[in-house]
Amino acid sequence: MLSSIFLGDAPTLPIILALCPIVGGVVLASVSEVSFNWIGFLAAMGSNLTFQSRNVLSKKVLSGDLKKGLDNINLFSIITVMSFFILAPFTLLVEGMVATPAVMTSMGLDSALIFKRLIYAAFCFHMYQQVSYVILSKVTPVTHSVGNSVKRVVVIVSTVIFFRTPVSFMNGLGTAIALMGVVLYSQVKRLEGKKKAA
Repeated sequence: MLSSIFLGDAPTLPIILALCPIVGGVVLASVSEVSFNWIGFLAAMGSNLTFQSRNVLSKKVLSGDLKKGLDNINLFSIITVMSFFILAPFTLLVEGMVATPAVMTSMGLDSALIFKRLIYAAFCFHMYQQVSYVILSKVTPVTHSVGNSVKRVVVIVSTVIFFRTPVSFMNGLGTAIALMGVVLYSQVKRLEGKKKAA
């Protein structure tokens, strides 16, 4: 929907139909909790909306007249710095200064270990976002979202392997459906690309 509004890139019916098994498969693969929390659900939907808005608007900048020398790395860097300055006051207002070494030590935590892990996590997340922007500069936002959906399935499967989490039939079925949906989506995109080229 956002691609249609901001980029004029309306998906065809076969593309929409190919997305259905991906969405359904991810939903099935994610069904492991019996409890439901509206605040968590709305936060997740808000996160999805802002993530996709960022992707679509970034794609508009990367592929349009607004580009003017901005490549994906510079655009991501500018967005990261702007996000920091926008969110830092809210973070300090809500959280305060609770991540100081003295506070962590008083809680019985090893502050040096926590800071090392924070740096490692921040580096990995930054690299993940950077690779995401490189990919976004080469594909459509919808294709990027499909890849993001597959990432969720990969995270679920990795968690199962690493933490030896038991897999229900629904989790396995959802993973299989989502992966088949990705194959279907890529075939539909390939066929539509051939039609446009012809």
